[in-house]
Amino acid sequence: MKRRLYPGRDYRRAQNIDELREMARRRLPNFSFEYVEGGADDEVTLRRNRSVFESITLQPRTLRAVGARDLRRDFLGVESKLPFMIGPTGFNGLLTHQGDLHLAEAAAQAGIPFVLSNASTVSIEDIAAVEGVRAWMQIYLYRTREHVAKLVERVSRLGLEAIMVTTDSAIFGNREWDRRNYVRPLKLDWRNRLDTALHPEWMWDVLVPHGVPRFKNMGDLLPPGQDSVKGAASALAAELDPTLAWADIAWLRDIWKGKLIVKGLMHPADAEIALKYGVDGLVLSNHGGRQLDGAVSAMDTLPEVVQRARGHMQVFLDGGFRRGSDIAKALLLGADGVSIGRAGLYGLAAGKGPGASHAIDILRVELDRTVGLLGCSGLDELRPELIHDPLWRARAQQALG
Repeated sequence: MKRRLYPGRDYRRAQNIDELREMARRRLPNFSFEYVEGGADDEVTLRRNRSVFESITLQPRTLRAVGARDLRRDFLGVESKLPFMIGPTGFNGLLTHQGDLHLAEAAAQAGIPFVLSNASTVSIEDIAAVEGVRAWMQIYLYRTREHVAKLVERVSRLGLEAIMVTTDSAIFGNREWDRRNYVRPLKLDWRNRLDTALHPEWMWDVLVPHGVPRFKNMGDLLPPGQDSVKGAASALAAELDPTLAWADIAWLRDIWKGKLIVKGLMHPADAEIALKYGVDGLVLSNHGGRQLDGAVSAMDTLPEVVQRARGHMQVFLDGGFRRGSDIAKALLLGADGVSIGRAGLYGLAAGKGPGASHAIDILRVELDRTVGLLGCSGLDELRPELIHDPLWRARAQQALG
């Protein structure tokens, strides 16, 4: 009998993240799935984000008494039950109604942080009201700094723990496959309009009776009546600021007294600069392969950044994490934790809130199994000597001293 993934819609039967991905692909109209899935240009970086994990092989120990395993990690001085967070992803209202709220609830149930995107269709206030949530806020430093200052004030008033500022989108990436779905900006071509009509379950969830999802945290940045996902596109594009520089990080550090995380750095030299600006953490990221095509993966640059930041800033990363073993490899190279993007969205699209929780649980179980099979009883026992490849092992050893 030929192997095949489960062809149905019951997210609970998904054995792994790739199976959730296929369920999401079937449930979503093409244009919505493509927005989640696609990368920039020839998608070289998108593929590298996955292929890098195959280049790191492991050499486990045995007879190590690993009956009880501890997956907890300290994130910014507070315990996280797992060494990963739900990272910021925009436009989630196009996957399911109140998508960000579902993700926040799933993160709270799992005891991990949830990072709300600046481009969310759920308000910060609604996220902050989720019971037990550990919420962080992602922002862009738009040209209209007054809007950014008001957003920071809002975040402070709600008592959110951290702001994560994204720095790699001052110029918008070239996402050709996404654009091919439209005859003009956000006007679907006839094939995609027909395809959308063939997804009535999605339409009744997302569009009826709620209408086109609206941005809930843009406030005075958008013209009156232009806060929908469709209407805001041109206004947001005009707000991207290619003059963004370290002086802007200093400005943000001055007005925000909580934890500050800089996302999008990929060069060790930039990590050294970040130390001068009172940054509490970094997220190494190539924006899921959606910005500069041909860029290295975050895993490629992780050891050198850890070497410079260790003891001064926490280092997180994202990009291509689909297995618990992927997370373990990042920890072996010195990461404090990882940020999950598409993996959580596949679960969300396949099964709403319970589907997102299932995605988290899949990664938890896989990571727990990987740690045990490596011969470790906790994350603190993950050491570079468990990496078989001489080059990767040497880089990890140099990074961790």
